[in-house]
Amino acid sequence: MSKKPKNKGTGASSVKALLVQYSCPIPYHQVRARFMGNIATPDIAASPMQEIQRIWNNDLPTFESKAEADEFFGVLIQGLWNGLSSHQKRTDPFKLGRIATAPASLEYLNKFSRVRREELEGFVDGLFGDKEELDLPESAHKAVSILGEMRSIFAGTEQLADDQASLDTMTETIRHFQQMTRIAETEINVIIQSCKKARAQALETLPTDRPVTLH
Repeated sequence: MSKKPKNKGTGASSVKALLVQYSCPIPYHQVRARFMGNIATPDIAASPMQEIQRIWNNDLPTFESKAEADEFFGVLIQGLWNGLSSHQKRTDPFKLGRIATAPASLEYLNKFSRVRREELEGFVDGLFGDKEELDLPESAHKAVSILGEMRSIFAGTEQLADDQASLDTMTETIRHFQQMTRIAETEINVIIQSCKKARAQALETLPTDRPVTLH
């Protein structure tokens, strides 16, 4: 008697374990942001397979069997990618990864800065894919500029080397960065919604016999 195969885990812990197993060049939070950017992109030729290849620097892992390959792409596409696709709905906005709270310290401040910088870089990288320029809606163009400014602030703080900074200063900066996180999420979702509309309009103008990649 045959049994129904068990589904492989596709939650965050399963994705993180897979990324470690296959020596992903970037951390989970950055992969997640890149996927969201690529889902949002108005480039109708973009696809999850292309983005996965880009993340591994166009040098995918070697799989010992078809089952291994199926699990790899299943976790990343059927799990992470498809799960993130729900954030194209206005009622389910995308949020940046949660950073566990900890006492204010230079180490925590630098970690906060690094994670947010990597997420913003990841989202914009995924949005543009392998293109240097994109014809973005005006609202998305402005939002990308704002994200770029935020990325610079986070990057600058990440390089902070003054371990004599006062506790009060660090506490205030962390509070400011928490506010910036909410602003960044708002701008990201502006991009997601405006690009979704632009992509739908672009698809309407295509010949019906031309194959397209749907997000």
